[in-house]
Amino acid sequence: MAAALLCIIAAYCGCQNTTPDTLISKPGYSFDSAPGRLPKSVVPTRYAVELRPDLDKRLLPGSETVEIDVREATDRIVLNALEVTVETAELDGNRSARIAADPKSETVTLTFAQPIAVGPHRLRLAFSGRINPFSRGMYYADYPTAAGRKRMIGTQLEPADARRLFPSWDEPAFKAVFEISVVVPRTFLAVSNMPVAGETPVDGQRKRVTFASTPKMSSYLVVVCAGELERITADVAGVTVGVVTTVGKSAQGRTALDDARRLLSYYNDYFGIPYPLPKLDLIAVPGGFGGAMENWGGITFFESRLLFDPATSPPAARRGIMFIIAHEMAHLWFGDLVTTAWWDDLWLNEGFATWMQAKASDRLQPEWEVWLNSGGKRAAMSDDAKRTSHPIQQPVADESEAMSAFDSITYRKGEALIRMIEAFVGEDVFRAGIRRYMRDHAFSNATTTDLWRALDAASGKPVSAIAAGFTEQPGVPLVMSEATCRGNRQHLRLTQSRYTVRDPGAAPLRWQVPVTLGSVGAASVAGTTAVRSLLLNGATEVDTGACDDPIKLNVAGTGYYRVEYDPATHAALFAAMPRLSPADQVDLLDDVWALAVAGRLGAETAFAAFEHIPADGKRAVWEYVIGVLDRVDFLERGRPGRDAFRAYARARLRPVFERLGWQPKPGESEDDLILRSRLIGVLGGFDDPEILAEARRRFAQFLRSPQSLPGSLRGPVIHLAGRTADRHTYETLHRLARTTTSTEDRVRYYGALAAARNPALARRTLAIAISNEVPASLAGRLIFGVAGAGEQPQLAWTFVQKNLAVLIERQGANFQDYVAGALLSNFTDPARATELENFAPSHVTAGGRISSARAAETILANAEFCSRELPGLDRWIGGRLAPQ
Repeated sequence: MAAALLCIIAAYCGCQNTTPDTLISKPGYSFDSAPGRLPKSVVPTRYAVELRPDLDKRLLPGSETVEIDVREATDRIVLNALEVTVETAELDGNRSARIAADPKSETVTLTFAQPIAVGPHRLRLAFSGRINPFSRGMYYADYPTAAGRKRMIGTQLEPADARRLFPSWDEPAFKAVFEISVVVPRTFLAVSNMPVAGETPVDGQRKRVTFASTPKMSSYLVVVCAGELERITADVAGVTVGVVTTVGKSAQGRTALDDARRLLSYYNDYFGIPYPLPKLDLIAVPGGFGGAMENWGGITFFESRLLFDPATSPPAARRGIMFIIAHEMAHLWFGDLVTTAWWDDLWLNEGFATWMQAKASDRLQPEWEVWLNSGGKRAAMSDDAKRTSHPIQQPVADESEAMSAFDSITYRKGEALIRMIEAFVGEDVFRAGIRRYMRDHAFSNATTTDLWRALDAASGKPVSAIAAGFTEQPGVPLVMSEATCRGNRQHLRLTQSRYTVRDPGAAPLRWQVPVTLGSVGAASVAGTTAVRSLLLNGATEVDTGACDDPIKLNVAGTGYYRVEYDPATHAALFAAMPRLSPADQVDLLDDVWALAVAGRLGAETAFAAFEHIPADGKRAVWEYVIGVLDRVDFLERGRPGRDAFRAYARARLRPVFERLGWQPKPGESEDDLILRSRLIGVLGGFDDPEILAEARRRFAQFLRSPQSLPGSLRGPVIHLAGRTADRHTYETLHRLARTTTSTEDRVRYYGALAAARNPALARRTLAIAISNEVPASLAGRLIFGVAGAGEQPQLAWTFVQKNLAVLIERQGANFQDYVAGALLSNFTDPARATELENFAPSHVTAGGRISSARAAETILANAEFCSRELPGLDRWIGGRLAPQ
């Protein structure tokens, strides 16, 4: 890699040689000391905002009156505005301002002839903005219906896009009350954070909808959606819970409504503070927006993430709906009621919501075995081992860096840390600390230190000291276990190091690691008397009893650390695999594979461990193996060993599939339904001829009789139809994509088009991405689908370079921050890292430079693994396939 990009990586890592004893936590929340870019001399207390969107011209005129508190006499007011023109500005009805916009700093400065006195004042602004095709600020979503194409509007303001909607103090510490009104067509239903306070006609075609005032909240939580919508509702403890959909789809929101009802009751009890707003809407948006957003009182979702049709939706989608609702509703407390002071503590929102989505879903749907089936911690540890990792608490200088902070470290490492801390202090004590934190900071802001103080006080344990090592420094602890037998007693020597990938110069760090351990013969369930716990701060020795039973560390995988055993213990644990719990099986396999990725163990040794898994093992175990096989297949692209590797993978997975077969069996578990679908997709991806032939047959039957293909099989069958498509099949899928009114089906059909391996068809798919046929949220999926699922990364990369200006106009300016890294990460050639460095558009912003550095490190790590491990793995596989 060129030196410049190495400097970016080194600067971003910010690694220091620290120990838990030398880490210093940041202070608790104070408005005056909270980070930010706006001066705190003027503070908003209440906004009254009127928006008058023109859906045809995609313009957004508006006006607002802001009640402000001037804390220091000043002749200027500085607030945020981006792609919004402030046309007039008056203070207290009689003082006009000189208006100066600074697009680079995303601010507008209002300068007055005389200083403004300390105290309350009223600022009146008129402004104009635009409605975007991408999900920043206010956006439009066009969607097909039986009556033709329709358009609705929505908003997406996190982390810093309220400034695109109306001029505002668009930083999380500036909490205020918001009263929103919007002028829309009379046939529209408008939804915001609070209930409708009144509607008045504007003219024969339009009406003004005014909403009740919100509680104090941050600007990024404002929401406005409007369109030809309908709503179903239920009551929970006096709160009206609703699901809002486009007309004709509300019946598909019943599952989500039921989930929201149960979750609201659970959260009211858990947090000890009832949800404080009178209503909560879950709003399904059919395009222009790709995820979900926790706007207080009006959570928005991409439609296919919220609506469920039992006839066509797979079981995995049912679970996904519960998970995403649980996540966003957890934010109603962690994020909305108590808000991070600045984006360097973003994990307080996202880490806790990710943890709570699993905890709540596991409580309400225990048969799903949520913790067992979650792979989030593993993804976080993979990223956390790289030199481009960062502490959970990371400095965030500006809004582009804030965008880059929405990553696996923030979400998944945060989730894993919280789970580990809860296990350390106990479930009831942990909840008491959370309730204390909520009471102390309700309707205000907080920092990580505030949370640890609450947990310290509730538990009487050194939570702050333990957590500091995991939040204030990057990296993954590596616990090394060496067993010896002395006098018929087994002793474990435990030491700690740092697990890294491609980072020989990584700073040596130390953690206080809550370690659990138990013998294979004991009940491997965390929390039982058979499991011991200790706090590892350096090194220790443990007497574990008899010598004839290997000891498994990190019981049930609840800790955030990796384990490296001595060779004899590794071999004994592999042999004892069937006696381990499924959670311990996955944890052991993941540690072994991670050691291979880091070059501490041969990849063939890891694959040998996988062969100890029985064919009737749990879905979570086989999902892990499938993930590794799929990953290695990606790394084998263009290499001579790929065909042999695919033959090995098919032979390994075929017995599992034969146990399940194509047809669901009476009484089989939902996990088996999900695993069957996964196996069909991956075996088809490995070119299993029988799977591909049957998938083609079922797709042809589906075209004649759609009800013949159950929801659990629609995803893999349609995907494989696209993957192997000729021109006729491609055109059939394209027709289905264009004519369906189901967002779930649109995503499925367009995804199948993107998976086509035929380069000519891939070019047609890319052309669709810059047409008016699909919204921005689907256009991006097409491009990345062609590169990944379609295995045409060079086609996609060339297309993006040629059409970058058009794509930025459709996707938003931040598209250039991540697109090159996302596409070039599909290559394993080190030269691609240099190519990424030379792609100037990705280095314009700090967030773009961070994203590029991460992608470059991924490319180089993959290249190193390929050169170091694949030759030996290919030889091992050749030996396994050779006739015996």
